[in-house]
Amino acid sequence: MAIQKLKSGRSDADRSSDDSKIRSIVEATLADIETRRDAAVRDYAQKFDNYTPDSFRLSQAEIDALIATLPDRDIEDIRFAQEQVRNFAKAQRDSMQDIEVETLPGIVLGHRHIPVQSVGCYVPGGKFPMVAAAHMSVLTAAVAGVPRIVAMTPPFGGKPNAAVVAAMHMAGAHEIYILGGIQAVGAMAIGTETIAPVDMLVGPGNAFVAEAKRQLFGRVGIDLFAGPTETMVIADDTVDAELCATDLLGQAEHGYDSPAVLVTNSRKLAEATLAEVDRLLTILPTAETAGASWRDYGEVILCDSYEEMLEVANEIASEHVQVMTDRDDWFLDNMTAYGALFLGPRTNVANGDKVIGTNHTLPTKRAGRYTGGLWVGKFLKTHSYQRITSDEAAADMGAYCSRLCQLEGFVGHAEQANIRVRRYGKRNVPYGGTVE
Repeated sequence: MAIQKLKSGRSDADRSSDDSKIRSIVEATLADIETRRDAAVRDYAQKFDNYTPDSFRLSQAEIDALIATLPDRDIEDIRFAQEQVRNFAKAQRDSMQDIEVETLPGIVLGHRHIPVQSVGCYVPGGKFPMVAAAHMSVLTAAVAGVPRIVAMTPPFGGKPNAAVVAAMHMAGAHEIYILGGIQAVGAMAIGTETIAPVDMLVGPGNAFVAEAKRQLFGRVGIDLFAGPTETMVIADDTVDAELCATDLLGQAEHGYDSPAVLVTNSRKLAEATLAEVDRLLTILPTAETAGASWRDYGEVILCDSYEEMLEVANEIASEHVQVMTDRDDWFLDNMTAYGALFLGPRTNVANGDKVIGTNHTLPTKRAGRYTGGLWVGKFLKTHSYQRITSDEAAADMGAYCSRLCQLEGFVGHAEQANIRVRRYGKRNVPYGGTVE
């Protein structure tokens, strides 16, 4: 029996048409921000959020006042989540060491990890106030040692969301703005009269934010090319349909275009999960959103074997992969393309999204084939250096360099080496001559 799709989502052609429309809107908006700067940003904020305060940047007094409205329990929960993210990010940072080695006598090579000097962190908040996104971007940048961290989030219900602002502040943001959408990432990357541009943009967002980051890449760095939230459940008959359906719909509620895929070798589980999804959609408060995602982007793929399940999973390269089988470690050892793995029925994607400590900004649209997600290392630039400490080493390395430059026809390059051989070596080499 070949791999079967018991349920399919929208075609690739339909999805591509949506992307084309978004590209045009974003391109025009960014061009307007480039031209009119603050005026354009203010116009878009009024148009899309109906929110235009005297200043989009919050003062310290405004931040303190917002935090004061939160219950102690909320503050403690945010603090707990940030402690988990901070601890893992610190462990990752500690694994990245500056090095210096003497590769030959007198030849010293090394590298240093230098923080990006300014980062713009986008924290979504128009549909759901994404408190956790502040931990993942702002706090991780702080652990990396970024000296200027700008955080932006849209208004929620017409005003700043206190919990999101608290999370940004507690995570270490130096500047906090209540500004969302294309205008936020455009302002951070391009700069305006009142907002200094940043060197790098990070954080998730809707399709327009993701496309804006894609178009701004090169002008600034970005964490990764991100699309809608994706989830995959890899399951066999060691788990039940309720668990599978819950994990699928738990991520499908992110938006109307969030792919959710079940990959299984059990027809019984596949059919039961389809039925259980239908049942849960009758009681889930976010069923309107989750149901649309499941209808248009949900898939159920039935395989003959674990090897086929692995093949399908690596081909799709989903952002979140929940593995619930009798051989979870086998999938850990053999999966090569994904955002993050969640192993066993005791864990789940929501843990990773909100609190467990790993970063939730992850590759989508099959980008897991060539990149991992956001982590402390994304905020660090690895720069190499070299030093020659003896005349003998300068002359010997210069001789090799000169011959190799002449091999390629680069006479000027060769002379850079030759002058060192003449000055530091014992052999006399004429201008433009080749070291024998």
